[in-house]
Amino acid sequence: MSQTKKTDLILRNARLIDGTGASSQYGDLAILDDRLLAVGELGDLQAGRELDVAGKAVCPGFVDTHTHDDRVLLSDPKMNCKVSQGVTTVVTGNCGISLAPLRIDQSPPPPLDILVEREDQFFADFGKYLLALTENPPSLNAVCQVGHTTLRAAVMDSYDRPAIGKEIRKMRKLLEHSLEAGACGMSTGLFYAPANAAPTSEVIELSHALYEHKALHTTHMRDEGERIADSLRETFAIGAEAQIPVVISHHKCSGAPNHGRSAETLTLIDQASKGQPLGLDAYPYTAGSTVLSAMGNLLPERVLITWSEPFPEAAGRELSEIAEELAMSEQEAVEALSPGGGIFFMMDEEDVRRILAFPNTMIGSDGLPSDAHPHPRLWGTFPRVLGHYVRDVKLFTLEEAVRKMTSLPAACFGLKDRGILKAGNYADLVIFDPDTIKDSATFDDPICPAQGIEQVMVNGRIVWKDGEHTGNRPGRALRLQELAPFRFNTSQE
Repeated sequence: MSQTKKTDLILRNARLIDGTGASSQYGDLAILDDRLLAVGELGDLQAGRELDVAGKAVCPGFVDTHTHDDRVLLSDPKMNCKVSQGVTTVVTGNCGISLAPLRIDQSPPPPLDILVEREDQFFADFGKYLLALTENPPSLNAVCQVGHTTLRAAVMDSYDRPAIGKEIRKMRKLLEHSLEAGACGMSTGLFYAPANAAPTSEVIELSHALYEHKALHTTHMRDEGERIADSLRETFAIGAEAQIPVVISHHKCSGAPNHGRSAETLTLIDQASKGQPLGLDAYPYTAGSTVLSAMGNLLPERVLITWSEPFPEAAGRELSEIAEELAMSEQEAVEALSPGGGIFFMMDEEDVRRILAFPNTMIGSDGLPSDAHPHPRLWGTFPRVLGHYVRDVKLFTLEEAVRKMTSLPAACFGLKDRGILKAGNYADLVIFDPDTIKDSATFDDPICPAQGIEQVMVNGRIVWKDGEHTGNRPGRALRLQELAPFRFNTSQE
């Protein structure tokens, strides 16, 4: 007599969005331990528990390709700001800044200070940082990069110059040790003061180590304004010379004089990607957020303060109002409020839509969890894409939006067996209502969970349900050695 097959959980009557961009289908999904056992028609399969999702969408968990969650993964491992919007994997160590490898006995320079409250929160060894994530697991998975600025801070006594030969050798040794420990690659933040004196050759020399370890490179480019085309060409040159995959972080055209230039920049990216592996990500807002000291290069229309060490009461207020009260120019007020951070309204909606709609654009929140009054992207990025840009604006289909958040970043960052609803893949899942999903976080009230996310599962365990965290923390630190070869949508495939 044949024995009836059994599984742990079956989701019934689901609108299955598999993550590939293909049209959704209605069916069932079975989960056994941390994996998907079957998708679609399940036959006589039985489960210890069943859930009728009543036609709601079920898709792979979202991958946040650009975060600064390095420290909050340890200090607030529930990660409500991310799991509440369906994120099941975060990529950390972006913009050249990471918690390791760095031992420092003084206040770190901006933007390294957005990661920590105290200098003793850095890790001198990248392997020990990953071990800490393993021993004190967060609610979601993490893929972690080494920051180029962090490497500079670890070996240089000043940052307003190129690194000399022995410093580059020390940085490379630290980078290689970090890659061997499991870092997935190296990021740069050439836009920021601690790194913008670094010549292209310095980055290329370090990037040769990435090639040897089959790792990737992400970059906050040197300029996203007037010199954006030159910065793109520098980025292409780094990837081509080192023969490594490159991801352009939070692609944008900053400042009114540059509005509309996304047609030019996307053409350059498209042309370059025919000869080398290139990716890019973006967030669905016309405002960015970073340290106040960067304001002079951003040409914002207005600025909202997110945090200030000298004036903590300034968080959430307009820079122009504060400057008037202090009888200062806005630039003088920035100096008085620093160290601090701000939200900078500097992009054009047409550019945002054109970049989001570009086929190879992934979605990254670039949220700053340590800010007292953060940008709403920290809590609202993914529901905003699905609600505002899919349902309201109809910029692209629901299936295409899910692809940008799942299979595309999973392939780009080598997330093995993730990003697609397929038997044998990990059970990283989101159940949501396409008719009601909506970002609730606003610039006035930024810390607010989204609407329409009904359930989130990481590695087969429910972490978010009915608007609350379940207490489960099944996330994993995914090391380079566990990742698949990086794949990009290029003509080389």
